[in-house]
Amino acid sequence: MAKTFAPMAVTFVESKSMLKSANVRINTNDVPTSFILRQQKPAVSLPGPTGDTRVVTLAEYKEAALCLAEAFAEDEVARYFIDVPDREHWTEQERWDLHVEILEYITYAHILKGLVTTVGDDFGAVALWMPPGQNMDDLWTIFRSGMWRLNYRLSTEGKRRFFTEFLPLLHDAKHATLGARDDEAWYLVYIGTKPSGRGKGYCRKLIEHVTKQADAEGRACYLESSNEANPPIYRKFGFEQKRTVYLHRAEKNVSLDIMVREPVVVEKKKMVKGLKD
Repeated sequence: MAKTFAPMAVTFVESKSMLKSANVRINTNDVPTSFILRQQKPAVSLPGPTGDTRVVTLAEYKEAALCLAEAFAEDEVARYFIDVPDREHWTEQERWDLHVEILEYITYAHILKGLVTTVGDDFGAVALWMPPGQNMDDLWTIFRSGMWRLNYRLSTEGKRRFFTEFLPLLHDAKHATLGARDDEAWYLVYIGTKPSGRGKGYCRKLIEHVTKQADAEGRACYLESSNEANPPIYRKFGFEQKRTVYLHRAEKNVSLDIMVREPVVVEKKKMVKGLKD
């Protein structure tokens, strides 16, 4: 399983007029102004359905998000913005509702700008990918997906963890790891399997659905793993651990393992008629 959120780089200060026209007020003091909207590059071609792996549509975003919510119900990173001191009075149902809500925003944004795939009966497993040259940082995607609501739904401490710690950490780790290839790699933002779908090879199908195209394009694949049990699984698909980064604002540090899969070059043997060994 990969980590929860893709980095959003947003300068809310420069966008006050746009926010005002949408009749939405955002407290810019709670959002670091260092997040800058990045120019979108032309979209790359996305892999189509293969076998029983298919692309999730906008009409299905809630079902896909619920699959991820079940898969990450106890994930330390997913809970990092919800289990905060200034929300100790919240019931577990309120925490669960916010957990699902966040994943609905994330899933919707990736359907708009990335690639969301599923496999198995009733969304047994779901993967969220961000293709090379793409991100969900533009205001249109932020508003349409509902991501802007995080500024209201997260508590004060939750916003500090999300905006001032988590997003900069992910941005810096990805850039430090990939360097000049930062904007050229496939980014596995999220992958999860329902408890009822585990042990059926769903994750392999979802990962290989994209890695085959990445190999053909000569591109790397990147992810952050928030579960210490998962790096050995990812290594089976060619990912290698590059570094570990930490979130520090909770009672104990929360780790994220940074992993990269280099493209596999398959040499094609040319058969020349009449050629002898």
